[in-house]
Amino acid sequence: MKDFDAWNEVKKINNIGHRPYFKEREIWWMSLGLNIGDEEDGKGEVFMRPVLVVKKFNSNIFLGCPLSKIIKPLNKYYCTINLPAGERSVIISQIRLHDAKRFKERIIGCSVEDFAKIKKALRDLF
Repeated sequence: MKDFDAWNEVKKINNIGHRPYFKEREIWWMSLGLNIGDEEDGKGEVFMRPVLVVKKFNSNIFLGCPLSKIIKPLNKYYCTINLPAGERSVIISQIRLHDAKRFKERIIGCSVEDFAKIKKALRDLF
């Protein structure tokens, strides 16, 4: 059973005024929240998950894909990338619009090669 009341307390992040500067290819810890059905949730007390900035539209919003430690090779909805912490899957089927108010901390940038691979996987998906 999902604890939506706990997420309702955390999502007061909407009241923050400052959004950090960010760029495409960056990976950030974000408060993704507690979502409906099979939508990807954040984890822990503040419902966080790493998210890759795929397309920045302006200083407030962007398209982002969540990351997972679960590697699913040969799956058109996941794209494996290499990070210093090890391999991660970018869940391209969970791409969605995000507000930069959800950002908590920048983790790292995705390599140019891996980012090109992700963009190709997204083009193939659509």
